[in-house]
Amino acid sequence: MRGACLLPPFPPPQPSRQRLPSLRHLLPSSPLYKPPLNNRLNFKSLFSLSSSSSLSSLSEAMVKPLEEADVGISCYISPLSGFRGILKHRYADFIVNEVDCDGNVVRLTSFDFPEEVAEVVVDERSASDFDYSEKIEMFRSISGDADAALLSEFLERVSSGDVREDDFVLLSPDEDKSHRTEVHKFFKENLKLLITDVVKVPPGNSKAVRVRFSGGRGGGARKGSRKRKGRDDNNPSEDQRFDSRGSKTWPENLGKFLRFHLYKENKDTQEALGVIAKMLGVQQKSFGFAGTKDKRAVTTQRVTVFKQQAKKLALLNDRLIGIKVGDFCHVEEGLVLGKLSGNRFTIVLRGVVADCDDTIRAAADSLGKNGFINYFGLQRFGSGSVPTHLVGAALLRGEWKAAVGLILDPRVGERPEIREGREYFKQSGDAEGTLKKLPHYLVAERALLQCLKKCPGNYLQALKAIPRTLRMMYVHSYQSYLWNHAASLRVQRYGIDQVVLGDLVYCKGAPVRLPNPDPVEVRDLNGGVTDEGEEDDDIIASENARPVKILDAGDLSQGEYTLADVVLPLPGSSVHYPENDVARIYQEVAEKDGIKLNKTVHTAKEFSITSLKGGYRHVFHRPSDFTWELLSYTDEDKSLSETDLEIISGKSLEFSEKNYTCNLEESEQAAAPPARKALKLGFTLSASCYATMAIRELMKSSTSTAFHKSL
Repeated sequence: MRGACLLPPFPPPQPSRQRLPSLRHLLPSSPLYKPPLNNRLNFKSLFSLSSSSSLSSLSEAMVKPLEEADVGISCYISPLSGFRGILKHRYADFIVNEVDCDGNVVRLTSFDFPEEVAEVVVDERSASDFDYSEKIEMFRSISGDADAALLSEFLERVSSGDVREDDFVLLSPDEDKSHRTEVHKFFKENLKLLITDVVKVPPGNSKAVRVRFSGGRGGGARKGSRKRKGRDDNNPSEDQRFDSRGSKTWPENLGKFLRFHLYKENKDTQEALGVIAKMLGVQQKSFGFAGTKDKRAVTTQRVTVFKQQAKKLALLNDRLIGIKVGDFCHVEEGLVLGKLSGNRFTIVLRGVVADCDDTIRAAADSLGKNGFINYFGLQRFGSGSVPTHLVGAALLRGEWKAAVGLILDPRVGERPEIREGREYFKQSGDAEGTLKKLPHYLVAERALLQCLKKCPGNYLQALKAIPRTLRMMYVHSYQSYLWNHAASLRVQRYGIDQVVLGDLVYCKGAPVRLPNPDPVEVRDLNGGVTDEGEEDDDIIASENARPVKILDAGDLSQGEYTLADVVLPLPGSSVHYPENDVARIYQEVAEKDGIKLNKTVHTAKEFSITSLKGGYRHVFHRPSDFTWELLSYTDEDKSLSETDLEIISGKSLEFSEKNYTCNLEESEQAAAPPARKALKLGFTLSASCYATMAIRELMKSSTSTAFHKSL
């Protein structure tokens, strides 16, 4: 069976280029064939603009919000009819709970904080009040007479007060790591007023333990000096700043990271953490988390913060609005992006309208059984009128000024004061004045303007001033754009019944080694050495190092692989492409944007497609633990699902089962106001999968915000 598809979303090629064989003959006979819903973006003009540095007419083209067909989302798995419903009528209709690496659903269950041992405080008595002879003899048995003599002399200076902030003593060179560890342990357990690290000393850059007086200030390091090594590794002088990481007073039996559950309503993750950071008086980067969650939603996720007392965070709950923290515990490691297995969704679709209830039931059952096409959702491409993949395309072409313009130029639908600030910069070029007009949450825009204020006209440097995860989002968005087109062609051409010759899959059993991909050509237009900036962080969650193989006739005859195994690549230098018609769509769509996938035309490594490793993503995904329920309601503002906060606070849903969650037959007999239908869904998706794409498959309608606002 072939998947049902909309019209191909990319424009007809130029006359000089080869055109893909038409697939339109497949569409009229499909029960799901529909033209793109109000395809408001003029693709012919869009593609011609994307390969041009002229931005004057771009804003004219981007007069309407982005639609799914604009980013390659055009097919469905199921041939069943769809229905209408409103997604996110209330933000509480979209509940997300993170699922950790062990498969546990993260929920807010308690505001209690654990009993914590008070922080270790260095004895404030004068160092001269102590007799260190016993400690010195203990150290002599570990490190020998020479080092014991050095320590004894240094302790005498400490006792007499004749020691400056930067004074230290170097023990004998020691290449035995286990012995150095024993030395560190001795000082940590017996001489807490001294702290240690390792430096290189001449001759031969041998390693030696350096001992320094903490001064009761957790290491006495100067403000901001936390570098392990100085500018000259051969000279252990004050150029080698002391490593004071972890040396601040902290109970030894307590994990250095406080882990807690962050509950938030109608706020994005960074916004919520920014509020907490400000209240705690710490930098926002002190927090670690596994993934960002939807803004217009109620979400719960795990967060870690370095060396904070749980009680201090718990006391913030009375002051936090739309944010709660709880379920505290101390752990040894902080969270990093990608350290999760997925997310659990509880979604309510309101105002459901279908030709009959059986249509809804059949659609829900099909989604649970067959899944959906694993597209990157519209969120991947930004919520503004200028999609992030267009900025990514400009970066990949090396059009720095054009990229800056796309980010800074006026946009449709923004608040008047923001649009005024953008218009001001477009007309005046006054970066400093524009900064006063734009709010602080426009992180990318402000980073660009701060740099342009100092270095007018240096557009590449301004782009690099944007926080790395944010600026790489633009390039990754373009990768996702190409992937979506490839996924649509895979369904259009080969259907959804079986794997086909040339499909790409993750290997089962023993890894199958493929020949290395063709070498990548890197051109330096300036004739110099290519930029050697930091390497790609593999921010795309699906870029996992798993072996893949291309299916041959033998694989098909054995029947070992199914559609669930099929993957498609996110373009990069380390990926392989399927050996069938799907492969060429990558090149053809990229070429229309003036981009070559096997070469780069500029020296900015991080904005080069050939410097990205790439990755793979499953084409099809089936939700797990899938449940659904048809409800009836009369009040649009009443909750139809419980949040973690409502459960923990003992607040039951503000409607009675008889009046609001009765079955449809009962509701039809209810008195005015007339009851409306709602569909409540519960399911778990793997990390990087989009719940909106599951909803799209269910309803066979657009998931764009503009579309649902129109309902």
